[in-house]
Amino acid sequence: MSLEPADDVLADAGVTSDASFTNVFAAALRGEACTVVGIGDAPEHLPVSEWKREADEADRALLALCEGPTLDIGCGPGRMAEHLSEVGHTVLGIDVVHEAVLQTRDRGVSAIVRNVFDTLPGEGRWQTALLADGNIGIGGDPIALLGRIKELLDPGGRVVVELSPPGAGFVTMWACLESGGLRSRPFRWSVVGTDAVDEVAAEVGLSVQEFHQHGDRWFTVLVSSS
Repeated sequence: MSLEPADDVLADAGVTSDASFTNVFAAALRGEACTVVGIGDAPEHLPVSEWKREADEADRALLALCEGPTLDIGCGPGRMAEHLSEVGHTVLGIDVVHEAVLQTRDRGVSAIVRNVFDTLPGEGRWQTALLADGNIGIGGDPIALLGRIKELLDPGGRVVVELSPPGAGFVTMWACLESGGLRSRPFRWSVVGTDAVDEVAAEVGLSVQEFHQHGDRWFTVLVSSS
């Protein structure tokens, strides 16, 4: 894995390219069109409007896998955390983007601005950690991320993860966000498919308990294998 972003992830003419990820994503959450560059062969529209709606049938199928107090990692604008709260879970959303946390709180759900690798409330006592909308890619190191999550969970807890489809494998790349004439500095992101999650999870003593498919979306539950 290269330690430097590829040239095609760097700035194009006419795009300000020294913005932070948090500033660009905040602009997207406030309604600016947003694309992600570096994941896939061409820039892709970031489906922020989908994340801002209420939980749909597929979301609810994913959230039905959560048990007990749940930590929503990378909660975004809070649709997942809101539904969990509505069905009776104690839930805390965390996100590094202040705008995301504000929008989650506006839904009446507890949320804090926090990196998952920083100190968090309730460490070692959460029953579920949720990684929805591809958030297993956070930081570009799913092994480190899952290892940290294992520290946050009760020994009998679970990680509920949304995965990429079979055949996606395990890929890490550099990416940028573009929104409102700004391009973020490159950040690392990973994609983990159903065919690769066993190997990734095993690195930190987790194993797949079950897989679920809902339409074109794939979910898994990871539990401690020790």
